[in-house]
Amino acid sequence: MNHVVLTAHIAEVAALRYTPAGLPALDLQLEHGSTVSEAGQERKVQARVKAVAIGSVAERLKVQAVGSQWRFTGFLASARNGKSLVLHIQEFQQD
Repeated sequence: MNHVVLTAHIAEVAALRYTPAGLPALDLQLEHGSTVSEAGQERKVQARVKAVAIGSVAERLKVQAVGSQWRFTGFLASARNGKSLVLHIQEFQQD
């Protein structure tokens, strides 16, 4: 199963673009910070995540403020260059 839920704030938003199929697409950088338990130890996690939203989700995300925090749900896929992962946002809601 490929399902991701991530609480993060919007760090960067690129200009809205359109896919070859004519769908709106929005590239973002998300920043996440939390504390998790791993092997019985508390661990601080900081991560910057590449993300993309397509269609109506992109339209709704483009008007959100940089720095605002959300709970994003989606899936992971290879980036266009094949060298990293991108979170494909399918939904987001206020955290």
